[in-house]
Amino acid sequence: MKKLNETDALNDMLVAVEQQYKTDLFLLKEQAHIAYESVKPINFIKSLVHDVTASTQIQEDVFGNILGLVTGFISKKIMIHEESSAFKRVLGTIAQFAIANVVSKHSNDIKAVGTAFFNNFIKKRA
Repeated sequence: MKKLNETDALNDMLVAVEQQYKTDLFLLKEQAHIAYESVKPINFIKSLVHDVTASTQIQEDVFGNILGLVTGFISKKIMIHEESSAFKRVLGTIAQFAIANVVSKHSNDIKAVGTAFFNNFIKKRA
């Protein structure tokens, strides 16, 4: 068997290092492409929407906030008429925000009461 001289050993090591360099360069390019795609605004928005729709906590918070805003708006429309004075309109706006705040903070309780009421109404009806 032929003994490898130092030049052959050095050439083998050089080939191994070049192969490792090519592999690392390919992986670096792939990672750069992935990073570039994730920074695009449309992909960022898609990712954000996916995260929001996947999280039940965020869904409950959004539901509570929407419920609060709608309830506050409806309560202001019921309390204040178009020909009301400026003072009444200001009080109506304050009441709207107060009601919206209370409803959004207690949306889970309101949802539970509404569900129980609805279930009892359906059971009595059937």
